[in-house]
Amino acid sequence: MTQRPSPSTGDALLAMRDATRVAHAGPAPRLQGGALNPPVHRASTIVYDSVEKYMARHQGLYDEVIYGLYGTQTTYALSNAIATIEGGQHCVLTPSGTSAITLALSAVLGAGDHVLAVDSVYGPTRRFLDEVLTRFGVAVDYFDPLAGAAIADQFRDNTRAVYMEAPGSQTFEMIDVPAVTAAACRHGIVTLLDNTWATPLYFRPLAHGVDISIASATKYLSGHSDVMLGALSTASDALYETLKDVAARFGICAAPDDCYLVHRGLRTLDVRLERHQRNARALIGWLENRAEVRRILYPGLESDPGYAIWQRDYLGASGLFGVLLDPMDMREASAFFDHFDLFRMGSSWGGYESLIVPAWPAPIRRHRPPPSEGALIRIHAGLEDPEDLIADLERGFARLGRARGQ
Repeated sequence: MTQRPSPSTGDALLAMRDATRVAHAGPAPRLQGGALNPPVHRASTIVYDSVEKYMARHQGLYDEVIYGLYGTQTTYALSNAIATIEGGQHCVLTPSGTSAITLALSAVLGAGDHVLAVDSVYGPTRRFLDEVLTRFGVAVDYFDPLAGAAIADQFRDNTRAVYMEAPGSQTFEMIDVPAVTAAACRHGIVTLLDNTWATPLYFRPLAHGVDISIASATKYLSGHSDVMLGALSTASDALYETLKDVAARFGICAAPDDCYLVHRGLRTLDVRLERHQRNARALIGWLENRAEVRRILYPGLESDPGYAIWQRDYLGASGLFGVLLDPMDMREASAFFDHFDLFRMGSSWGGYESLIVPAWPAPIRRHRPPPSEGALIRIHAGLEDPEDLIADLERGFARLGRARGQ
């Protein structure tokens, strides 16, 4: 007999507050033998006890366990939980954040279509657009992150999708998401948003008109720097089925063990984000008084150009921000970056640890080029005590000063 995934805990959870939802989203313990956490179901082949059921198995592609590639009870437990937190109906899981992005774009675009992507998009997303989709006959253009409703001026008859990321990668520009989605909706254009920075606890893309909300679950949803996963959430039955179909055609499958780890990490998302935000604000408050700092890039900061949008639409700010320093050469950069005790250099973020990386050479941009008057760095405030992080940064600035002969 075909195995069905355990259902989510129900509509009552949707009316509860975020901290409660992240703690309880997913199957109820009574549906899994009293266990609080969903067990790990590993499977490739699913067997049937009649030819009739076997021949009809694909009727359950979207909501049943019919083959390991399409998901197990563990997969559905997490996808149901994320959909609940997103305020959507459906979620498709992928093996990484990048695979979620590429799957979503591939699912809504085809030869002869046109896509508009925000100019401040994540580098691997831009490379997929420019190097892969164009080879398959998709026309790609980039729009100013501050375009708002004026994005409609760039629509063509064949524009099928608008791709956003907020705030912008590396440079943290904010997008007026409701204005963009309203313009796209009037023209029947699908909207997608990479919401990894804010997570659905601090910004709800689907509630602001976005059709597909994208998250690198590798980062905050997991929170422990030990797993790769992507998530695509939608309130549309049709888009969910399209995403699921294209995932099947590409053979994209999230491993059940990875889903288990992300689901476990999800339980503490609310308390972790609160600490990340508090630590980021403590670091920023200290950095603002440093002579070496020219500017802080953080939408939750009142002096930031994107603050008004952030204050209107967002419920919080995460731990990732940019800092524009005085220019530095490679010798000075080595003195500054190479000897931190707590801050690590690494490309990802959203885990428990604090990270610091150089963000130059500048990203390629066609609109609003990133700051060129100094050295841009990116900091992720982890879960450590902020006083220890500040002391680590202070030692870094002292090394930089010595390298400059100060």
